[in-house]
Amino acid sequence: MALSERNSYKIINGKVITPCRIIPNGCVCIENGKICEVEEKDVDFPNAEIIDARGNYISPGFIDLHTHGAGGSDFMDGTVDAFLQIVETHARYGVTGLYPTTLASTNEELFKSFEIYRQANARNTRGAAFLGFHLEGPYFSENQRGAQDLKYIRNPYPDDYKAIIGDSNDIARWSAAPELEGSKKFAETLVSHGILPAIAHSDAVYEEALQAFDWGFTHVTHLYSGTSGVCRRNGFRYAGIIEASYLIDEMTVEIIADGIHLPASLLQLIYKIKGPEKIALITDSMRAAGMPEGKSILGSLCNGQEVVVEDGVAKLPDRSAFAGSVATADRLVRTMLDLARTPLPETIQMITMTPARIMGIDKTKGSLTKGKDADVVIFDEDIHIKMTMVAGNIVYDAL
Repeated sequence: MALSERNSYKIINGKVITPCRIIPNGCVCIENGKICEVEEKDVDFPNAEIIDARGNYISPGFIDLHTHGAGGSDFMDGTVDAFLQIVETHARYGVTGLYPTTLASTNEELFKSFEIYRQANARNTRGAAFLGFHLEGPYFSENQRGAQDLKYIRNPYPDDYKAIIGDSNDIARWSAAPELEGSKKFAETLVSHGILPAIAHSDAVYEEALQAFDWGFTHVTHLYSGTSGVCRRNGFRYAGIIEASYLIDEMTVEIIADGIHLPASLLQLIYKIKGPEKIALITDSMRAAGMPEGKSILGSLCNGQEVVVEDGVAKLPDRSAFAGSVATADRLVRTMLDLARTPLPETIQMITMTPARIMGIDKTKGSLTKGKDADVVIFDEDIHIKMTMVAGNIVYDAL
């Protein structure tokens, strides 16, 4: 089937993954970019183009809350072509919507990224939809900065973050360390602008995380990566962000489920405690996602860091530490099924409905439900993507 965009489609002969169950031989009807019917059998839908799912799964489109790049490009490269290359690459792996993620940088670089986003969004017809910016930094703990550049790390000052917020209406989420001075007013400002504050690259103890939750920090960025655990201060033990994520029932978390950043035991533990309603699967991918292994660059081409990709992950050249994920969304699903042994419906929930709820877009995205956007993925038993549809537009087709 050639790539196409029509007003109406009828997808038949597939196993439809709904919020409640899997329909063995269901039918999904789409009109004007919206889902108009989900039925247990073929239905009459005149003038629609028929898509035969050939016994494969018909799923809601995957939503990636946290990605820096893919296909050889990074969102910090500062070009429209880079933005479009990334979303087209992710679409091949089942992503129908994503949040471009920045690194700690100068404000000038951020402002340039905001402008490029607006231009790329207007031209994006063949990739996953842009759903808003995720700013990762620069308000981090120096001790937990990971691969973030130290020279950009700083505390949240009102003049600084207000200038950033004032330059873009597309910021959806901002990851920061809530123990830093000024974090309360920072979080309150984000919430007032409809931006989700998230805990990241932080040395906060449980008490600080609990306080931050009340301020609006209701989500934890890449749990176990740049997140504090049990520590000792003056001989006394303190729980950290990891423990706070478990103890605060309503706290949501995201995990890099590539099977490398987190082993099977931790994937199983997180799932057992938090459940699919509170876990989002993310790629946190850099430019090497979807590319052959070998040398690559973490961050922008201008001032990024050289890394080597091997064993399914990016590493520092001396192999002393990981330097970024190269996961694609289909790999996340396979990893959870194979290593965490999670059921397929719940696994799909963690990369569709749960991310949508975390970001407050679940009224229009995240499930195959009548009236929602026609973001649809078809994949086989091994989670190989066969078709990706974004708002009723087929952007990838291997059926």
